[in-house]
Amino acid sequence: MSKSLRLSEAWFRRGLWLVALLFAGFLTSLGSALVGDLPKVESRRSAQDFEDRPRLEQLRGEQRAAQRLQQDVQAALEQARLAQQVAAADTRNARQAFEAWLATRRATERAEQDPQVVERTRQLEALQRSERTALSAVERQQQAQLDARQREAAATRAIADLQEAARTAWQAEQRRVELRVFLYRLALTLPLLVLAGWLLRRHRQGRWWPFVWGFAIFAGFTFFFELVPYLPSWGGYVRSVVGVLVTLVAGRQAILALERYRQRQQQAEAQSEAERRRGLAYDTALARLAKGVCPGCERAVDLKTPGLDWCPHCGIGLHDHCGRCGSRKNAFARYCVACGAPAASGETTGQPAGA
Repeated sequence: MSKSLRLSEAWFRRGLWLVALLFAGFLTSLGSALVGDLPKVESRRSAQDFEDRPRLEQLRGEQRAAQRLQQDVQAALEQARLAQQVAAADTRNARQAFEAWLATRRATERAEQDPQVVERTRQLEALQRSERTALSAVERQQQAQLDARQREAAATRAIADLQEAARTAWQAEQRRVELRVFLYRLALTLPLLVLAGWLLRRHRQGRWWPFVWGFAIFAGFTFFFELVPYLPSWGGYVRSVVGVLVTLVAGRQAILALERYRQRQQQAEAQSEAERRRGLAYDTALARLAKGVCPGCERAVDLKTPGLDWCPHCGIGLHDHCGRCGSRKNAFARYCVACGAPAASGETTGQPAGA
């Protein structure tokens, strides 16, 4: 806020800035609600919508059948193992008894016991065959269990492949939806930004400047907070490219603006002091002096230095004498601070104090 403004005018300007901020706030609220509803124009689909339902149901049926078969085979395997354990125990007991009987026979060496040897051997062989039969049953159930597990694993892998394919298709669709929603946001926010730039360039100092600045704040907020965060990020390329383009455009404009400013300053400094003084607004000159810079060239000057009446950089007058009382005063002041005489009434107004 310039120190040269009247007190009431300063408060009016603060109030108008408040109006600009309120206007921007309400516009931002409206824009946020609108931008937030933009994704609703696109139907949201889930990954399940991309699955091959008939094939998936078939595979799940095969998976459930394999699981039930495993349960049945497990029950049969337990029975077969129990039978095999019983047969093995019978064979082990018969073998022990046969070995004990043989030891007794060798001790007595009775010939009438030879038929019994043959019979006992036949019984032991029968028990061994029964044990082998029981073991074969166990092996068959183990093979059936392995087959059921492999069928379940194959169905599970096929289901996982189908779901992964559906997830990939869903993610691709999500990226397309995000891109479309981003384009909707861009179609809404980019014209606002362009319009805000045009208004700032043409009417930022006009009568309705609070609304111009309020709209510009709203457009900037909408662009940077409602559009930029939703930029698609395909590996970071999109955001990086957009960042590069924005930086190039903004940097180019800044460089051109600096060059234009330097050209204007060079042209202004080439003019006579009277022409430069006429081209300076009263409030602008006082504001620059209050900041310790020359009103003409905007370079720093030490106004507290005694006898500094001319700018050492561009030669514009900074202090002169009052034509009525002769007091040294600000060359841009409209009245003498010592006697109150108008600056234009003095004969030496606009001349340096030491002239």
